[in-house]
Amino acid sequence: MLIRIVKLSFPIENISAFLQIFEKSKEKIRNSEGCRLLELYNDKTDKGVFFTYSYWDSEDDLNNYRHSDYFKMVWSNTKPLFNKKPEAWSVDRLHSSK
Repeated sequence: MLIRIVKLSFPIENISAFLQIFEKSKEKIRNSEGCRLLELYNDKTDKGVFFTYSYWDSEDDLNNYRHSDYFKMVWSNTKPLFNKKPEAWSVDRLHSSK
């Protein structure tokens, strides 16, 4: 499994537009082949900073999504809203406890 973490930063005036895009696209993203989880987080102190966490069966599944026409459409609508360059990490889970 691969975990993808993406940090997204927006000016306050663009947050509503971003949340609308996320709301409209979250189910399709979550139902992409190999996607097991999609979550959205908002920073506690900087309301313009968001993180997406997604779990993928494999790097190939993530890359297939990232190269899809759907991703390109969502990204082209989201990209103009940023006030900082997005940051992304692909990580392996080493430990989890409940």
